[in-house]
Amino acid sequence: MAQEYCVEIKKRKTRLCVEPDCTASAQGKTDKCKRHGGGKRCVEPDCTASAEGKTDKCVAHGGGKRCVEPDCTASAKGKTDKCKRHGGGKRCVEPDCTASAIGKTDKCVAHGGGKRCVEPDCTASARDKTNKCVAHGGGKRCPHCIDWIDSRSGSSAYDGYCATCFKQLFPNDERSKVIYRHTKEIMVRNIINQHFDGFIHDRPLYTGNCDCTHRRRIDHRKLIGNTILAIETDEFGHRGYDEKDEEIRYHDLFMIHGGKWLFIRFNPDTNVSKIDIQDKLDKLVETINKNIYRIEQNENIELIEIIKLYC
Repeated sequence: MAQEYCVEIKKRKTRLCVEPDCTASAQGKTDKCKRHGGGKRCVEPDCTASAEGKTDKCVAHGGGKRCVEPDCTASAKGKTDKCKRHGGGKRCVEPDCTASAIGKTDKCVAHGGGKRCVEPDCTASARDKTNKCVAHGGGKRCPHCIDWIDSRSGSSAYDGYCATCFKQLFPNDERSKVIYRHTKEIMVRNIINQHFDGFIHDRPLYTGNCDCTHRRRIDHRKLIGNTILAIETDEFGHRGYDEKDEEIRYHDLFMIHGGKWLFIRFNPDTNVSKIDIQDKLDKLVETINKNIYRIEQNENIELIEIIKLYC
């Protein structure tokens, strides 16, 4: 009853938006609020956003109050005269933190501000309009692999697709020619192809009659007898990965291939182990050769064996 009374008082003082169940104020001489298309609109062609302040453009097109820092075109935040990057808007309350507070919270993302992932025991921030972090399937997903259990985030640089799917779907696109050209995974792929035959790179692994609920990618794999030898490039040792998710991934892969598995998990980053990358690659080749021999001699007796190099 109290809420209805407040709405009624608001109606008497201001004109409300005519959209059903909307209690926001109608803007200007229109009968709708900004969210529903009322008020002055941005003059840029095909833009439906509202113009900000005394300007005739929306924030995205340069309207509203701008940051006072030289050569900065971003909008000033809140009652400040600077953008978030230059210290404007509400700041994180943690001591010595200069980052901006997120949403209605008083902390930055690093200190727990903003909407958090709903997965149990996860402290990461939820992405975009979803209620999960990227690792748990939140944010804008690639439309090609969105239904896969290991789907990846989409990128505006690749029309909403992840880089891997874009390269596979549009191999003749100019952007596909430079994807991963200098990444560590490709560096590892090149050294494997230089010394070994038969390794499959970055392809989903699933059986022909599978419903694809366990479609999984492996960086490099080769079937030797009844054992799949898999080499995974773990940048930074996958230190940010959830151990439980990694365990589930192993189980999923084992369900697809019921034979033996031997994983070599290789961390190529020199800034973690302080070992030169060429020495690491030499060690990787040596380890692959050693374990191919072990598999051929049936010396690998575990169903799943994991060898970590510099992880």
